[in-house]
Amino acid sequence: MSVLVDRDTRVVVQGITGHQGTTHARLMREFGTSVVAGVTPGKGGSSLDGVPVFDSVQESVDRTAANASCIFVPAPFAKDAALEAIDAGIRLLVVVTEHIPFHDMLVMYHYGRAKGARIIGPNCPGIASPGRAKVGIIPNVVFRPGRVGVISRSGTLTYEIVSGIKDHGLGQSTCIGLGGDPVVGTSFVDALPLFEADPDTDVLVMVGEIGGTAEEDGAEYIQSHLSKPVVAYIAGRSAPEGKRMGHAGAIISRGKGTAASKVAALERAGAKVARFPYEIPDLVAQALSEGAGR
Repeated sequence: MSVLVDRDTRVVVQGITGHQGTTHARLMREFGTSVVAGVTPGKGGSSLDGVPVFDSVQESVDRTAANASCIFVPAPFAKDAALEAIDAGIRLLVVVTEHIPFHDMLVMYHYGRAKGARIIGPNCPGIASPGRAKVGIIPNVVFRPGRVGVISRSGTLTYEIVSGIKDHGLGQSTCIGLGGDPVVGTSFVDALPLFEADPDTDVLVMVGEIGGTAEEDGAEYIQSHLSKPVVAYIAGRSAPEGKRMGHAGAIISRGKGTAASKVAALERAGAKVARFPYEIPDLVAQALSEGAGR
């Protein structure tokens, strides 16, 4: 098994004829993903490397049985692209686009929930399960199949940590990049039970950052519901209060959302918290060893 994506995932790329859409559609196919369609209004009837391009998501679903979407549509039009995909019956949307207006994402979030669709992102690197499928932009070379699940708010930290796990001789079951905006379609609390239920995941790596309460909420879930060991890292320890660092959601306000509060919550929940990213592979190996000894 894997989480959310597998060999049956059939991806339509919205915005496939743009530079980013074209590049990452090809990389997803190199990873082994079944990219079955692209959508660019006005360019229906054309193709990209043999992948048919349609004018609408509904047409792509009707013709190719696409069941997941990767959205590279510019921010002013991303909401309409997501709603179109949901109305066409797509139930997994990975929204790579950044700078989507806050209120647009609120509409996407609630509409998706009402229709039973799961949104990953926005402003995210996507999701990947090595040996099965990738939907998004996470580099192919950092992966190898294994039993470590990764959930992260940070894109580039995800790449570094996943690569470190691979270099340590371990591999990943599934990696989900949640995105760094204040409102995202899938949170730690949403993702944790998926990995808890996945028989191919033995240990979880949770990569958080300052701002908001997502990590504290995740820690509460870990303490109450998770049986698998968790290794965590919180980025942004040196950030001054009131200053956004990197992501729109990474801002400390009135003492809330600090690295210290998140680390404390995760440690209370029993997670092993790394001080630096390079410590994570050793902590993961330790957690796997302890699990094998039980």
